[in-house]
Amino acid sequence: MPTISMFYGIMIRMYLGKSEHNPPHIHVEYQGNKATFDINLNEMLEGKLPSKQIRLVHAWIELHREELLADWEIAQSGELPFRIEPLR
Repeated sequence: MPTISMFYGIMIRMYLGKSEHNPPHIHVEYQGNKATFDINLNEMLEGKLPSKQIRLVHAWIELHREELLADWEIAQSGELPFRIEPLR
């Protein structure tokens, strides 16, 4: 699972291949905590993160939704998605 961005200790990843289920989503890790976020709805689907990191991920998704959806399509075809700018 390639890492597409990292910021403030938060690692954002996306699985490759058509076997990855909809809706389009990202996998987030922070200090041993893991969560999955829906890209379109910008909400946490499952998992656990501290509230501050949840807010940071929400802000990052808002800024990069179009790039994330493009990466989702690329990853669905089994190709490596592009890296996306971290939150600054």
